[in-house]
Amino acid sequence: MSTPVTASSPLGVFDSGVGGLTVVRALRDLLPNESIVYLGDTARVPYGSKSPDTIRRFSMEDTQFLVSHGVKAVVVACNTATAHALPVLQATFRVPVIGVLGPGVEATLADPSCERVGIIGTAGTIRSHAYQHEIAMRRPDILIEARATPLLVPFVEEGWTDHPALKSVLREYLKPMLDKGIDTLVLGCTHYPLLVPLLKRMLGQKVRLVDSASTCAAHVKASLEQNGMLRTTKGKPQLDIYLTDHSEQAENLAKRFLGTDFGKVKKASL
Repeated sequence: MSTPVTASSPLGVFDSGVGGLTVVRALRDLLPNESIVYLGDTARVPYGSKSPDTIRRFSMEDTQFLVSHGVKAVVVACNTATAHALPVLQATFRVPVIGVLGPGVEATLADPSCERVGIIGTAGTIRSHAYQHEIAMRRPDILIEARATPLLVPFVEEGWTDHPALKSVLREYLKPMLDKGIDTLVLGCTHYPLLVPLLKRMLGQKVRLVDSASTCAAHVKASLEQNGMLRTTKGKPQLDIYLTDHSEQAENLAKRFLGTDFGKVKKASL
């Protein structure tokens, strides 16, 4: 018999790899009392190059794993999975399922002076047109420039977040958007928050950055508050990290994305 879900139950977070740990980092900053179970599907990463049906199947399995661990809500910390699988996850599972895309769109449109939006992300996220569709549905007057930026993830995973070669690649990716006069840049990949310091230096004050990790964490906090599900239990909250393929490289990446050590990684079988 399953344990009933209460305010003391952990939050569940999943991503195709370890990039979603930027969302966990943002959640821990905003909600330091919450326990978290994280699943990184490192055996099947990346999701961005998979078909929508495969992404939905993987996302269902990821969510089922977290639900089996008694989580009170599931955060889909993967833009590609959010774009293709969020509706079916929300229709299938009883616990709230929150994606990174909606909060990012809300944060983008929160500034009424926003007129020209650039969106960067994986090929899967950009090809899904999910960000473009959500923004256009709410503000059809906004000009949208979306671009797949597949070379950025390898740089982030290599730790080259201030490398001259990365700056050259970013300039190439961003030039068409800047030529169109974008005032907002949506970082539609959970790897990209690690690029924020560099992007701020490159873009200055003229372009507002919206990152999916911090906007998603703020949305989760508001949802827990609204439903009376904030953890009030005394004692240190737990962080359990599960990976479907455990390697030294994945563990080192996880530490970089989370910004701290976290103990032993556990192997997950889906």
